Amino acid sequence: MTMALDYFITDYCKIRNKTISRNDNIIFPGTEEKPVSFFAEAYKHFGISYPKFYKMDSLCKLGFLASEILMQGKDRNFKGEDFGIVLYNAASSIDSDCAHQQSIKDRSSYFPSPSVFVYTLPNIVIGEICIRHKLFGESAFFIAENFDTQAIYDYIRLLFDEKVVQNCFTGWIECDANHYDCCLFMVEKSEPEKGGFAIFDAENIKEIYSR
Repeated sequence: MTMALDYFITDYCKIRNKTISRNDNIIFPGTEEKPVSFFAEAYKHFGISYPKFYKMDSLCKLGFLASEILMQGKDRNFKGEDFGIVLYNAASSIDSDCAHQQSIKDRSSYFPSPSVFVYTLPNIVIGEICIRHKLFGESAFFIAENFDTQAIYDYIRLLFDEKVVQNCFTGWIECDANHYDCCLFMVEKSEPEKGGFAIFDAENIKEIYSR
């Protein structure tokens, strides 16, 4: 008899308040207050080797760290074309938008920076994650006032039901010059007895995020 497959949250990473946790186990209690300093501190702590990290804006660094942690220790081979990324936040790429605005506001010293301007779209964080882990599946970045877990569930469930993805990163990722909040989930299709920490549904997404 073939066991029916279901969708599970198999892993999740939270980055907030100078702390990084994986599946609610604290794996890095940082010391730096500012987001950019904390991200650099975490990058060094985990021994990651990816020099492009230092060129990223803060939103990309945040998403990169969370995805890097979730991919650590994976002994399975993911098919890049079956792996999607769907992210949400409320402020888009506000940190880079403000930096870009500062570089062009004074017409007497007008010098927009291409290295800043390239990050004035929130979906660039998806691109950075995809390049790092060779993921080619469905991707989208939605701007929403609140973390609408029912909307997240409905969209991701549709992607799985329509066989668009077999694995997916999804969650909330917000960052500006003084604040950051990331809760990134790995969602997979699996047999019930091989499932992860929780069935993938709106209530479990909300409960995990709110802990």
